Amino acid sequence: MTDTAPTAPPPTTQVTLADGRVEIAPGAPAPTGPYANEDLLPVPVEKRTWTTYNFSALWVGMAHNTASWTLASGLIAVGMDWKQAVLTIALANVIVLIPMLLTGHAGPKYGIPFPVFARASFGIRGANLPAVVRALVACGWFGIQTWIGGEAIYFLAGKLVGTGWTDAAKVGGYAWTMWLSFATFWALQVVIIYRGMETIRRFENWAAPFVLVGAFVMLWWMSDKAGGFGPLFDQPSKLGWGPDFWKLFAPALMGMIGFWSTLSLNIPDFTRYGRSQKAQTRGQALGLPTTMTLFAFLSVMVTSGSQAVYGEAIWDPVQLAAKTDSTVGLLFALVTVLVATLSVNVAANLVSPAFDFSNIAPRRISFRAGALATCVLGVLICPWKLYSDPQGYIFTWLGLVGGLLGTVAGILIADYWILRRSRLDLADLYRPGGRYWYEGGWNWRAVVAFAVGGVLAVGGASFKPLIDGRPIPALAGLADYGWAVGLGTSMALYLLLMALRGRDRTVV
Repeated sequence: MTDTAPTAPPPTTQVTLADGRVEIAPGAPAPTGPYANEDLLPVPVEKRTWTTYNFSALWVGMAHNTASWTLASGLIAVGMDWKQAVLTIALANVIVLIPMLLTGHAGPKYGIPFPVFARASFGIRGANLPAVVRALVACGWFGIQTWIGGEAIYFLAGKLVGTGWTDAAKVGGYAWTMWLSFATFWALQVVIIYRGMETIRRFENWAAPFVLVGAFVMLWWMSDKAGGFGPLFDQPSKLGWGPDFWKLFAPALMGMIGFWSTLSLNIPDFTRYGRSQKAQTRGQALGLPTTMTLFAFLSVMVTSGSQAVYGEAIWDPVQLAAKTDSTVGLLFALVTVLVATLSVNVAANLVSPAFDFSNIAPRRISFRAGALATCVLGVLICPWKLYSDPQGYIFTWLGLVGGLLGTVAGILIADYWILRRSRLDLADLYRPGGRYWYEGGWNWRAVVAFAVGGVLAVGGASFKPLIDGRPIPALAGLADYGWAVGLGTSMALYLLLMALRGRDRTVV
């Protein structure tokens, strides 16, 4: 089948407001058919109400969580000192903010979620490829965060009930009460997501400051145990600033970028509710790099303190909090972990795959059904194995995720900003046979760019502890730069293939 493009401009079905936002024209019918449902349709301008504070609070709530904590403290555990860890994380978040803002632009302008945005480059059917990849990554993240939340419930209940809870019979290597705690936290998240996006927005607004206070309390407790802040700053690097550090720096930087590479794709799922471009730009710029750097500083200080007090770097805050002799202190710490984990998991790891799975079959899969599918797959992925080792967590899991999702980001940015100059046709994003239909609903050029970029980005990576060895040893030299390799390769190849497509094709 050849590319299909309208032979004549269709009647105007969208209007552009003075502030640049676009919506379906008043009186024009909303898109219908097999590729549309209520959750995927553009958000009307009057319902795009999120302010700078809402976006900042969203990022504070997502950045101040246990996985972010272990991200920073994990760098201490593999040999960095606090200065090296904070530098690595701060630089990574400044870098990842750039694609975050570029892809987030389509949200407030058109009111569309990520899988619909991806239709412009991958095709209406082809968008399921990046959407499913993103969704499966979110399932892994959901499972990891749910395991962390279950841990908090397990230790919290253990303090209240006693050793009969913590020393219960083991099933699959863990106490059956740990599995019960995991299931309880899983169910709590299902309840929240079923209440919808407005509930999530309100929850993020109050959860963000609560978690930040909890982190400072943990820092005060650890400095008190260590005899002041001096021992927290004095823990030396095991790597120095020579070749050993720089050898670790590149893969660590890519891992830190990989941590939020998921959101750099599906950020339109949130920015589609933005009141203006200024709100999403300022909110994200204020919320992401600043709060991640601050939280990284707090976590590495506490982890350095644990090294001074206990003789080893305890990178898991739940395990560290369990060492306190104060029941009140433990309860406060673990409640903070619960709120933090709920905050990021519901917002970052349930909202986006819910839209992504809905995009597969819009007439059959609703937002809530997509969220439930995420919850189930998040268990099947065995998150306790991914989370058990900081080496595998940072360099395998985050590195692979970053490399694959960087390829998608490169294609989206190239298509939206370079080829289309941020101009989209809302109706055609849902219309078979329109300008985004390509060949049978797929743009094979985007698929090729994704495949080539993905192979170069992760083909030479180590998959330990998942499997031994590297799939393509010859590409090992690129593995430490997976995210950058994937983004740059896919962007360049996509632009080349689209240029060869011919001047007779409708692009915008």
